[in-house]
Amino acid sequence: MKRATQQKQLIMGEITTFSSFFNAEELYHKVSKKNLKIGIATIYRFLNDLTKNGEIHSFQCNRRTLYSNSKKNHCHFTCEKCGETKHIDIKKVDFLYQQVKGEICHVQIDVTGICQKCS
Repeated sequence: MKRATQQKQLIMGEITTFSSFFNAEELYHKVSKKNLKIGIATIYRFLNDLTKNGEIHSFQCNRRTLYSNSKKNHCHFTCEKCGETKHIDIKKVDFLYQQVKGEICHVQIDVTGICQKCS
């Protein structure tokens, strides 16, 4: 990340408050409470830059982009009815290393279905 402006510092500070997944609108809502001059376009640009730089993780689910400040391997389950997304703890991905003839840098698994509450 280049020179940290006050806007960037504020946005990064708010990103670290999320314990799970968030979208740009949720981040904008939190940031705009502290600085009304930051627009949603700034949030999207900043999230895009952070994703490109590998500082946060993003994934597409149900035609929306979700972000996470965790840099670990990711496995997500998203309910197709209510849209809730949860992290699934995966400890063993050894089977992938056997299938891929090369170096694996990051693992992302996205699972969709119907959650227990909606079934």
